[in-house]
Amino acid sequence: MSTATIAAPRTTVPTDPTAAQFKKQPPTAPAEFGAMLRAWRRTRNVSQLDLSSASGVSTRHLSFMETGRAKPSREMVLRLADELEVPLRERNKLLVAAGYAPEFKARPLASPEMSAVRRAIDVVLTGHLPFPALMHDQHSNIVEANKTVGIFTDLVAPHLLEGGGNTVRLTLHPEGLAPHLVNHGEARDRLLRALSRRAAASGDAELTALLKECVAYPHPEPEPEPDMYAGVVLPFRFRRDGQVLTFFSCTAVFGSAADLTLADMQLETFFPADEVTGEVLREYAARV
Repeated sequence: MSTATIAAPRTTVPTDPTAAQFKKQPPTAPAEFGAMLRAWRRTRNVSQLDLSSASGVSTRHLSFMETGRAKPSREMVLRLADELEVPLRERNKLLVAAGYAPEFKARPLASPEMSAVRRAIDVVLTGHLPFPALMHDQHSNIVEANKTVGIFTDLVAPHLLEGGGNTVRLTLHPEGLAPHLVNHGEARDRLLRALSRRAAASGDAELTALLKECVAYPHPEPEPEPDMYAGVVLPFRFRRDGQVLTFFSCTAVFGSAADLTLADMQLETFFPADEVTGEVLREYAARV
């Protein structure tokens, strides 16, 4: 896409995860599904009675499914997963655990079926200029970005941008933005807390490894920052060309995604928190 200013999108998502990831797995006992269902119910802090009422399933039958004494239908698995707001990737795992084929595929962003999505991403990224905006996947790997994301990436070591770059690594790595951060302690704390929650909720090995890596980066002791924005937002502040630039960001997702690639992507848009930053961005966008 014409808006990209960094390396080509990562292409690690298989064209057909059913064949590549699930098909060779042997059938599993209903007890495995039951344990997974119970874990998701507890994660969502939902009682058996509440889930029974919301899904229209008796508490007795729900209890039997959780203990492995009853095998759910495919439709039942999807209904319960929907009520518990289980992510699409995890719904596939629930289906496989119950002995069924996965429901949701992961199409590469470059595939013909995703052409409308690519156009939508291009419209959003281009429309946000002269301010930075990017798309990243479930592991915080950058998929696409507009040209003013360079206001950040110009300052990092080239090897950190290989494969597109990772937003958490780019921010906290000692060869990334870390030396330029004015509120390093705040930024580090916010990013690592969010990453820790995502890793714990998903059990994703790549997120867990990223968390372990980033926690180990050298960092200054967190220091309280003045409450410049009355608690409304936590600003992201870094120094470039002798000026302190201040941003806040907004994150959005595709609300009706039925594809794993699309469901995993997040749009992050950055806004200037003061007039100085806004003017620097407008000048930068005019140059690049």
